[in-house]
Amino acid sequence: MTRVATDGSWKASTEEAEKWNQIDFDDSGWSNATVVGELGEKNLPWSKSVNAETFAKAETMKYDLSPKAKPVDNLNLLPGFKAELLYTVPKPIQGSWVNITPAPDGGFFVSDQGDAGLFHIKPAKLGDPESRTIVESLPADISSAQGLVWAFDSLYVDVNGGGRSGLYRVTDSDNNGDLDQVEKLRAIDGGGEHGPHAVILSEDGKNLYVACGNHTHLTKIDSSRAPQNWSEDLLLPRQWDARGHAKGVLAPGGWICQVTPDGKTWELISNGYRNEYDIALSPEGEMFTYDADMEWDFGAPWYRPTRICHVVSGSEYGWRSGTGKWPIYYEDSLPPVVDIGPGSPVGVVFGTGGKFPPKYQRAFFALDWTFGTIYSIHLEPEGASYKGVKEEFVSGSPLPVTDAAIGSDGAFYFTVGGRGTDSALYRVYYDGDEPTGFSKNPESRESIEARALRHELESFHTGPDPKAVDFAWPHLGSEDRFIRFAARIAIENQPVDQWKDRALSEENPQAAAVAAIALARQGDASLREDLLNALNRFDISKLTETEALGLLRAYALCFIRMGAPSLEMRLKVIDLLDPHLPSESDNINTELVRLLVFLDAPSVIEKGLALMAEAKPPKIPAWGGLLSRNQGYGGTIQAMLDNHPPSNKINYAFMLRNVRYGWTMPQREQFFQFINDAAKYPGGASYAGFLENIRKEALDNCSP
Repeated sequence: MTRVATDGSWKASTEEAEKWNQIDFDDSGWSNATVVGELGEKNLPWSKSVNAETFAKAETMKYDLSPKAKPVDNLNLLPGFKAELLYTVPKPIQGSWVNITPAPDGGFFVSDQGDAGLFHIKPAKLGDPESRTIVESLPADISSAQGLVWAFDSLYVDVNGGGRSGLYRVTDSDNNGDLDQVEKLRAIDGGGEHGPHAVILSEDGKNLYVACGNHTHLTKIDSSRAPQNWSEDLLLPRQWDARGHAKGVLAPGGWICQVTPDGKTWELISNGYRNEYDIALSPEGEMFTYDADMEWDFGAPWYRPTRICHVVSGSEYGWRSGTGKWPIYYEDSLPPVVDIGPGSPVGVVFGTGGKFPPKYQRAFFALDWTFGTIYSIHLEPEGASYKGVKEEFVSGSPLPVTDAAIGSDGAFYFTVGGRGTDSALYRVYYDGDEPTGFSKNPESRESIEARALRHELESFHTGPDPKAVDFAWPHLGSEDRFIRFAARIAIENQPVDQWKDRALSEENPQAAAVAAIALARQGDASLREDLLNALNRFDISKLTETEALGLLRAYALCFIRMGAPSLEMRLKVIDLLDPHLPSESDNINTELVRLLVFLDAPSVIEKGLALMAEAKPPKIPAWGGLLSRNQGYGGTIQAMLDNHPPSNKINYAFMLRNVRYGWTMPQREQFFQFINDAAKYPGGASYAGFLENIRKEALDNCSP
């Protein structure tokens, strides 16, 4: 018997040559074969059997599996920064990487989006041109991780897909250095690209945080920072997405929980997101996320761009399906730190530990898959929260970035891949002249004290406490929205009988509006008339815009949660609100029209149509440079920006469609002519469908 072994001495070619199989064939023009692994080795095409599929896969394996770092010049970088390609992922055997997290040995763990498994990376040493990147498969039978974190001597894995969605813990069963034992801690009912996502270690190192998108049913929770009576809270009927996306998906939307290390105890921290893929903690222990937009909404007044949000205790960020997304000024929600624009949010990370100039050590990095952009978000304290300024840190085309991590060497590592695309690992490091030593974040005493006050208020978010109402009440009127939000949640966590009379008699307009919102959310319907009488005490013309918007939201929540008013009260509220329409504030006009449509005010058609006719064109965002990085997706958006739909006018038409009685024929003609004209503009995939549905519902409300 003759044994023939294949090894690196063999010659190979991708093209068949004449007489290649003859003994006298000259193979000097052929290259040496690449050694990938032995027969039976895990995660290779021939791991289980050799067949036609095996060879089909093997033909694609033209990869260097232990490459040296290669400088790259096809990425857009900031001055002083350089980039290297560390590893090109062999897709047939290692998949398409979507998640990366530091490993305890200074390397990284990564995961394929599909079923190729988890891998350990030892990156080529920074600054050593001869060093090579080594990638090894983990023996653990688990994959499809969209969240990874090393904590409590375990690798926690948040799986999304493959029928195994949930939180897992992977450990070394026999202390031989191999992560081989998989334990399911909690099945999570969600999947697709809006399912279970991130898992990170908490700021105190004692727990975990888990983030899930809006198509993930809220898991069984043991407690919640906010009262568990969330609802849609929409005064007028919503339209579901015109193409059916997320139809029937209700509050709380995307959510974030704190979880004990054993995975048994879950506490809801924050909700109201569309699809927050990842979360990260600042050096001060503040959590941030990068939430998704709904691109089919482009051109509609309810479109919300991707945005950075500050994840605070009990927070609500107002995502509701279809047309139901809350305006950012709603007092029972919180505003974003900064709007980013269109895109597909994926990984986020702080620059903590990076050997960068101080500005980038403190930055929050947010990755956009669609437009191949890594943003550095520079956060500046603003009261008890922050404001942000975005800057492009890295970009390329194509560059489908998926996740990032700061290495033990102080460099910035990121993966590209996802949705079956070609995948790779890159490294960005600083080689400029600015100092890169550790720099503490400079803060004013006022911002430190404001944040400390918010934290103290948040300590009352865990349930009844006899000190809560007296401590929190003075802060309902704070000019700082995050402070008064924290104060309201603290009060809502207390029995209503302890504070309802105080809410009904509050004289400070801002505090009264916030207290009324709390009472509308937690009180019963028997308090409706008393609450409306309390709100009727205030003259909108004497209030600031913020106070007026809070008051109008309180009216709306009273009707939503407690029911329609009596006839006498309805007429009284109309008499009080109608004289203030129109206002100099577009937002106040929107809320007045919303309320007066609900109340069937006689003047709302005439005034609403006048506002619709006079509404200014929307401000056109500066997205041009971004859109060119993805011609297919960006081209649609650019066409819309070049001829932007009248979204401010559509806002009024959408509300007026609900009015059944009181129209004149010229008014009907004006309304439907506007819908016809608006339909001529380009927009997102659902734009035309939304307009058609507005037309249909308005026609249904016409007299025979």
